[in-house]
This record gives sequence, C-alpha cells and structure tokens, in this order.
Amino acid sequence: MAHGDSAPDGDTRFDTQVYAQRLARAAQLTGAAGLDAIVVGTGPDLRYLTGMTADTFERLTALVIPAVGAPRLVTPRLELAAVRDSAIPDLDVTVRDWVDGADPYALALAGLEENSVLAVSDSLPALHLVPLADRLQAPLRLATPVLRELRMIKDDAELAALRTAGAAIDRVHARMGQWLRPGRTEAAVAADIAAAIVAEGHTEAAFVIVGSGPNGADPHHEHSERVIGADDIVVIDIGGPLPIGYNSDCTRTYCFAEPPAEVAQAYAALERAQAASVAAVRPGATAESIDAAGRTLLQEAGLGEHFIHRTGHGIGLSVHEEPYIVAGNTDVLRPGMVFSVEPGVYLPGRWGARIEDIVIVTDDGAEPVNTRPHGLTRLEDDSR
Repeated sequence: MAHGDSAPDGDTRFDTQVYAQRLARAAQLTGAAGLDAIVVGTGPDLRYLTGMTADTFERLTALVIPAVGAPRLVTPRLELAAVRDSAIPDLDVTVRDWVDGADPYALALAGLEENSVLAVSDSLPALHLVPLADRLQAPLRLATPVLRELRMIKDDAELAALRTAGAAIDRVHARMGQWLRPGRTEAAVAADIAAAIVAEGHTEAAFVIVGSGPNGADPHHEHSERVIGADDIVVIDIGGPLPIGYNSDCTRTYCFAEPPAEVAQAYAALERAQAASVAAVRPGATAESIDAAGRTLLQEAGLGEHFIHRTGHGIGLSVHEEPYIVAGNTDVLRPGMVFSVEPGVYLPGRWGARIEDIVIVTDDGAEPVNTRPHGLTRLEDDSR
C-alpha cells in the first residue's frame, strides 16, 4: 500500500485516506444533487472510489453510496479476493457478498424506500440496470453529475501519478530513433514501442499509433504492414496506464529528410496553434476557448478544414474522460483539471501531423506533464 498521498512505482492503489476522502465527498455531492443514493458499477468510477478493480459480467458488483450513512459494496462471493486487494477492508464500507441464487438487487437497495431517488453510474450494464429499476417506483437517474465532479478535479495523488505517467511516455519518445526507420513496417515499429512503454513502467501499451505517409492523415490509424518511406512524415501517438491506473498520452511527429516547404509551413502553423492553446489554459477560461485559441490560428493559416477533431480530452483512470476541449463546451476550467491539448493537420492521401501534451490546470495557468520538443523531429535515416 502507498504511504501518504502519492503511490510508489508499481503500487496499484493509493493510501486508504485518499479513498476515504473521495467517498465522503461522493456522499456530500449525492445529497447536494437531491439524490438518496448512487449505485456505482465496476470500472474506473469504482476504482476511483475504492481502489477496487473488478469486472461485471452476469453477476452484480456495485458500490451503493447513500447521501446519509455508510456505503456498502454488493459483490459475488467469488470476487472477495478483489475486495481484499482494494482499500475497502480499511474503509467504512459494509460488504454484502452473495452466491448464485440470491438476489443481489435486494441487497443493493436494502434500507432504501421504494420511492427513493436513485442514480446509477453511466457504465452500469442494462443487465443490472433494469432489475434495479423494476424494484423502485421512482425512475432511475444518471449519477454522472456527481461522478464527473469528483473525477474531473484531480487530487494531489492523481496529479503525482499523471506526472509520473507523462515522464515515462516522454522517455519512450526520446528513444524513438532506435525503432523508427525507413524500410521497417509500421507494425514492427509499433511492437518495439509497445515493449518500451511497458519497460518504462506502464502495465501495457493501451494504444500505439504509427501513422506514416498517407496513414498519418487518419487520426485514429493504428499501424499496418505499410513499409515506412524515407520521405514520410510519421505521427506517433502512444500511451498506457501505470500500475496505479493513471494514463499517459503523448503525440509527436517525425521525419527523416528535410520536409517540403509546404509541409514545413503547415507544421510551423500547427506548432504555433498548439502553443497558443496551452498558453490559453488558466482557471476561469472555458473549455471551448482553449479549442478556439489554436483552431483560429490554423484557420488563419488556411488549414482549418484539415483540423478535424476536438482539441483535447480529459485523462486519468480513463484515457478519455471529462473535460472535453471542444467548441460548445462552456465548462469553466478549475485548478486540478487535466486534459490533452492536441491539434492536428491532416491532408487526406498525403500526410498528417499532430502535437499532443497533457496539461494540468494550475492556480495561474498550465503545467504540461510532457516536455519533449514540439518541432517536426528529424531522425537519422541510415538507408541514405
């Protein structure tokens, strides 16, 4: 178990007090939202609140957090090992285990009136949602307003984990010249990168995008058997979770030869746009204003139509979570929010480029957790 707020490398959860504070805050927000209780299924929300990692299949595992009173965990008896590995044994959480043939939904709703106002986490499967709804007279609500408020503002333990993740993925990018070379396939390069991601402290490579030449114009291209060419522009977008569960995500763009003037000019505009969006990050700014800061510069450079996705997404226990940095999102930024800033330029059938950092909203601006150079990085081409 970790000591204090931070988690040593290799640890899978934080100190118990971190989870105790989160559960207390969850109960407070539940009451403030006019709810009697929330039901949290397995996944990132449950891990956030208890440190427990488990999967829900046909058997219900759920954490019930009432506005008043102690939380309780309903879980199949065969999942008790996962409970023991979490912070739950040290928390004020009642565990109600059950065996096949029992009614876990009755256990989940015990102590609640039939007309209780109940909200559920948005990932709870319909397999469990419907039986819960059948037992209540009032319609179920989504617990998203409670859970998003909790998870969107990172505490000190989470920020430390995200900084560690950012430094680890930066070390992988720093070694890119070892693997990324003309004549190799994208898939071969991706396999080497994936191994390096694990070697640098991640539990797995959650994603490895190696987009060379025209494949770089597809933002969600992964990798293929395409042979990388000496004149290619190559987008490398990589990341994964640490043992504690928090994720890295960083994109840099590489080349092997002096790029054509058109590419160099477009990339310079992209670099200015990414810097402008990072510079706009501060408490009180809106999420959409960060998107607009960089997008406006790309539009002025005649590249607006080639920036085809939002500027960023929140990150934590999930690679993509709130807040989303996109036009129309008027959420006001607050210290402790963490998200990507990743504008891109994509020329279909030709080439693409993206620059991505994860940034923390501080009291007076932004703290990037990724510090690798942002320019179009030229690697040595041994084939020339």
